[in-house]
Amino acid sequence: MRVSGLLRLVAFVFALVTTWIFIRSFDGFNMKTIRLPRWLGSVPKEIRVVKTKCGLNKPCPDNFFAFKLSSGAANVVGPSMCFENHVIMSPVKNNVGRGLNIALVNGTTGTVLRQNSFDMYSGDPTLLEKFLKEIPDSTLVLVASYDDPGTKMTDDIRKLFTNLGSSHAKQLGFRDSWVFLGAKDLKSKSPFEQFLKNDPNSNKYEGWPELLEMEGCVPRKVF
Repeated sequence: MRVSGLLRLVAFVFALVTTWIFIRSFDGFNMKTIRLPRWLGSVPKEIRVVKTKCGLNKPCPDNFFAFKLSSGAANVVGPSMCFENHVIMSPVKNNVGRGLNIALVNGTTGTVLRQNSFDMYSGDPTLLEKFLKEIPDSTLVLVASYDDPGTKMTDDIRKLFTNLGSSHAKQLGFRDSWVFLGAKDLKSKSPFEQFLKNDPNSNKYEGWPELLEMEGCVPRKVF
């Protein structure tokens, strides 16, 4: 009996030790599993997406204005203008038209002064000429074409756009695509301009070149 009792005691102790070792091993496995990312490296931090004005690729420096201009796509999708995260003209706002779409912005405060569209296919070009002659000093001029910006273009209007800093106003013609940002009495050519000639051999849309999109940062009072 003593031998059998001793064997039962040894078996009992063995069972306790085995159970204890198993529990310790299981807990250790769980702890290692939990700490595994630390072995591989630090847990990645949350990625913060920086929102920029007008959806620019990168934010503008201090004392700069953000802008984005898009010309129209053929005669189907109208142009759009965004300045300092404010959409001035767009098809959604239903304030764009065939021809040239123009917005005037105070070059110091960024305040939108006026906006209008001018039909350059069958409209009265003297309305655009008058509009351009009345632009106040220190004013930024944002321009986006739609459908046809050049049929009614006159030499006087071309000269007015050239004085605003345009390099391509002299050649603007039927169904060309054009986006431009200039200023009143600019002393040099504007760096903000894109132009595509209507060419049947290279047009993206049957009778029109592809739309143009231009974005950038304009320093205050630079003009």
